[in-house]
Amino acid sequence: MITVPAAPVRQEVVRAVRQDIVQLELRPGQRLAEPMLCERYGVSRTVVREALRQLESEGLITLLPNRGAIVTILTRCDIIAVYEVRACLEGLMGECFAARASDEQAAGLVDHLDRMDREFCSGDLATRVALKDEFYERMLAGADNEVLRENLERIHLRIGMFRHFAFTDEERVRLSLDELRRIVEAAAVRRAPAEARAACAAHIKRAGELAVAEYEARTPAARIAGG
Repeated sequence: MITVPAAPVRQEVVRAVRQDIVQLELRPGQRLAEPMLCERYGVSRTVVREALRQLESEGLITLLPNRGAIVTILTRCDIIAVYEVRACLEGLMGECFAARASDEQAAGLVDHLDRMDREFCSGDLATRVALKDEFYERMLAGADNEVLRENLERIHLRIGMFRHFAFTDEERVRLSLDELRRIVEAAAVRRAPAEARAACAAHIKRAGELAVAEYEARTPAARIAGG
């Protein structure tokens, strides 16, 4: 049930459905009947339809002719394609940060990494998500490219499920922190644009490999879809 939102009700429903998809409460291929969604989130059909249109634009749901909405089923090829684009964009983010960030922004990123060294591995899911989100916010602020920001934020919404897998896999959490150290060293300490691009791209390449394996392991519909 959605309770007294500060934001419009539609955005609250979008966030709630998105979170349920990320956490596999709503699974790939599951039909999203409007009456079920109205009851689940305590809102009208009008609000549900508006929310579904937004989630379709994010790639999280698919609207099928004469069948209605389902949670999007991704294939191996779909996931690889998304991560190829993400690697390019985050590589550009690292390169731009190294070239454009102020000394204050660079120092702030180093300080944030120090905090992640203390809290990331030992933290719970919410802590890890918050720390990683702040890392990206600092990187994007220093990169100073709003078109890049808009496109990366859109991709991050689409791959929320895979980020969730990464934050709950303890070995991946440890490896991820090592990769972030290399990014910060290249982008904020040595200010080496080409090395920062390569470090960011390598981080996402490994994340993509995990995404494919985890998605196929946890979602039988993906294996059936093939690709």
